[in-house]
Amino acid sequence: EPKDRGNDKLFFVMGPWRHSGANAEGATQGPLRFDSDTALAFRRDTARPFFDAYLRDRPGKPNTAPATVYETGSNAWRRLPRWPLACASGCPSPLRSLYLLPGGRAGFTAPTAEGFDEYVSDPAKPVPYIPRPVRFADHDAWRTWLVSDQRGVADRPDVMTFVTEPLTAPLKLSGAPQVSLYASTSGSDADWVVKLIDVYPDEVPGQPELGGYQLGVAMDIFRGRYRDSLEHPAPIPASTVQRYRFALPAINHVVLPGHRIMVQIQSSWFPLYDRNPQTFVDNIFFAKPADYRKATQRIYHQPGAATTLDLPIAP
Repeated sequence: EPKDRGNDKLFFVMGPWRHSGANAEGATQGPLRFDSDTALAFRRDTARPFFDAYLRDRPGKPNTAPATVYETGSNAWRRLPRWPLACASGCPSPLRSLYLLPGGRAGFTAPTAEGFDEYVSDPAKPVPYIPRPVRFADHDAWRTWLVSDQRGVADRPDVMTFVTEPLTAPLKLSGAPQVSLYASTSGSDADWVVKLIDVYPDEVPGQPELGGYQLGVAMDIFRGRYRDSLEHPAPIPASTVQRYRFALPAINHVVLPGHRIMVQIQSSWFPLYDRNPQTFVDNIFFAKPADYRKATQRIYHQPGAATTLDLPIAP
């Protein structure tokens, strides 16, 4: 039986922090600067009044919104009756499809011609998750890798890049982007890494180091063997178009005017995730050296097989 009938018993807070970042300095996150110390604001304005009332029995009811979420891009806290604001069903706003298009383009109009882009994925030369050299003792790099500049891999031949024209109006994203990927592989297994990226203008007043920056907004990986079932992995039919559907992490971000939206697709993300041999084996941890093979990956953008990233666009 639902216990929160009045929407006043469950509370959700989301800030722009790393792990345990709510307890640290919150005015920056890697190269990003916020308008104030977001962690301090959370502790002072949300956490303390809440705990004073419910743990210390202080008089008065705290003015805590059902959802208190920080909106990156616009750099502002939002007090909301619910979150997310956009999803496939049950939200104030639906998802909207961003299509991958020929020539490395992306847009909100579906492709009309047959087409695909391809790359060769080589397990011996995996795409790194941060610029090399990757040092495991570098704690600062680990804390901020999610906001690292994706330009370091954008020009690799084994990374497909699709980008929109500069936006003329702000685009608010509030929820979990949904991937609908049409792809084929010459191997019998494949990983698919999809990244939603906010591309900054070439010039950023006051922060020249952010000129052209490619900020990962939502990124995740899907192992192709699990396309039909997590319990029963199966080989991928070679050179056959398959549809892969999965969600990226939920976000609350505004892409500002002058910025562009980019989608990157690749087949390795090392050493954040183990290398896929690209040959189906029962257990990748016991794959033999001969199982690790190059594979040609194709990403399709055509009628009936149009790869999209369905965006949670809120009003």
